[in-house]
Amino acid sequence: MRRRLEHIVLSRPDSIGDVMLTLPMAGLLKERYPGTRITFIGRRYTAPVLERCVHVDRVLTVEDLAEGDAPAVLRSLGADALVHVFPHRSVARWARAAGIPMRIGTSHRWWHWTTCTHRVSFSRRRSDLHEAQLNTLLLRPLGPGDPPTLPELASLTGYRVPPASLVPADLLATAGRTVVLHPGSQGSAVEWGFGNYAALMRLLHAGGVRTVVTGTATEAERYRPHLPWDHARAVDAGGRLSLEQLMALIGSAQALVAASTGPLHLAAASGIRAVGLFAPRRPIHPGRWAPLGRDAHALVYDPACVACAAGRPCDCITRIAPARVAALLAAPPVR
Repeated sequence: MRRRLEHIVLSRPDSIGDVMLTLPMAGLLKERYPGTRITFIGRRYTAPVLERCVHVDRVLTVEDLAEGDAPAVLRSLGADALVHVFPHRSVARWARAAGIPMRIGTSHRWWHWTTCTHRVSFSRRRSDLHEAQLNTLLLRPLGPGDPPTLPELASLTGYRVPPASLVPADLLATAGRTVVLHPGSQGSAVEWGFGNYAALMRLLHAGGVRTVVTGTATEAERYRPHLPWDHARAVDAGGRLSLEQLMALIGSAQALVAASTGPLHLAAASGIRAVGLFAPRRPIHPGRWAPLGRDAHALVYDPACVACAAGRPCDCITRIAPARVAALLAAPPVR
C-alpha cells in the first residue's frame, strides 16, 4: 500500500542528459500519486530544461541554495520526501537539517548513512536496466512498483519544446529538411569523429538536406577546421545559442545526430528523429544511456566488440559508417 504524499523533492544536480532521463521519474510520481507536487533540485545551467517539464512544479538550483539558507528554503517547502537521484553531499546535509521526513538515497554513498532515512541498495554499473529505469528503483521506499518499460518512461517525460521564435532567424529553415549535428560531448562520451561528421554533411547536402552544426564556442573552435562549410546548406551555430535557444532549434528540426550527450536526449524528448552514436562498452553502452522517444535510435558498430566487452578503450564508434547514418535519417519518420 502506498502512503499519501503531497510534495516530493527530486534532487539531480547533474548534466542535461542525466536530467532528461530523470524527468520520467517526475511523471511516474504524478501518475502514482495524483495531486502531488514535484520540486526538482538541479544545477543552474539545466534550469531551462526543468522549466519545460509539465511534471515539475518548482525548480531550485544547488547554486541558489548554497548562496542562501538552504535548510530554511527546503524546510519551507513542507515536503514529505526527498529523493537523491544523484548523490550530492551538500544537498543531503541540507535535507537532514531541514527535517524532511523521508530522505531517500543509494546505500553506496557513506554520507547517506548519516543523512538519509531510507537507503536503497542496487548497482547502476552492473545492472542491465536503462538509466531511467534505475532511477525509479529509488522510489521503492515510497511503495511497491516494478520499473516501467522504456516506452512507458518515454511517454512520461513531459517535455515541452520552447517556441521556434527564440531561435535566431538565420538558423531556422524556410523550407526543406534540417538535421542538427552536435559533434562534441565536452568529454562526457566517446565521440564519432569530425571526419565522419564531414562525410555525413556531404551526403546530406547532396540529398538536399540542410545541416546545422551546434556546440559551445570552445567546441566550435575544435570542429570548424574539419567540417565542409563550402555549401549553402551548411550552417554553423556554434557558440551562438543559449540552452533555451538550442532546445528550440532542436525542436524545430527534423532530426539530430550526436553521441551520448544532452542534445541527443533533448531531441528524443522533442519527438524528432534522434540518432545516437554509441560504443557498446559498459557502463556507457546504449542499454544504459539510449535516448527515449518514439523516433529515437542508438547505433553501435559492433555490439560484440571484444575490446569494449573487456572494458578497454576502443574507437569502434568511429567505424559506424556515415552512409548508415544517412540511410537512417532518410527513412520515413516513426509516428
